[in-house]
Amino acid sequence: MSVGKTDPEASKRERNKTIKWVVTVFLSTILISGTISLVSDEVMENSSLPVAFAILLAIVLVGILFDIVGMAVATADEKPFHSMAARKVPGAQEAIRLLRNAERVSSICNDVVGDICGVVSGSASATIAALILSNVEVGWPRGVSLVMSALVAGLTVGGKAVGKTFAVNSCTQIVHLVGQVIHSINRFTVKKINRKL
Repeated sequence: MSVGKTDPEASKRERNKTIKWVVTVFLSTILISGTISLVSDEVMENSSLPVAFAILLAIVLVGILFDIVGMAVATADEKPFHSMAARKVPGAQEAIRLLRNAERVSSICNDVVGDICGVVSGSASATIAALILSNVEVGWPRGVSLVMSALVAGLTVGGKAVGKTFAVNSCTQIVHLVGQVIHSINRFTVKKINRKL
C-alpha cells in the first residue's frame, strides 16, 4: 500500500521538476538570446567588416564548443572519474556531477547555447550583409545575404560534424577538462568571497 501511495507522489514531484526545468530553459533562452542579439547587433553595426566577421566567427565557435561539451557529457563513462576522485584529482568531482546530470547539461549545451548561437549568428550574418552593401555596390544585393547565410550554415554544420567525432573519441578528456575549469572557477569564487569576509 505504501508503495502505491509513494509512487504517484514521486511521479508528481518528477513531473513538477520537469515542468520547472522546461519553463526555466524557455525563459532563460528568450532572455539570453534577446540580450546577445541586441548587444552583438549594436556592436557589429558600429564595427569595421573585419571586426564584424571576427565576432561572427566567435559566435559560431562558441556554438561548436558547447556542442562538443554536450556530446562528450552524453557519451562519457563515469567510472574513470571515481578513481580520479579517490586520488583527489582536481576536476574529478565536478566531472562526476556533470555526468550525473548529463541530460540537463546536454540540453543546455546543445539546445540552449547551440540554438542561441544559431539565432545570433543568423542575425549577425544579416548585419554583415548590410555592412557590405553599404560599403560596396553589388549588382545582385540578395546574393550577398545568400552567400553570408550559406557561409554561416556551412561553418556551423561542418564544425559541429567534426566536433561530434572529436567529442565521442575524446569524451573522458573533454569532460575532465570542463570539470577542471569548473573546479578553478569555484576555487577562485571561494577565495574572492573569503577575501571580502
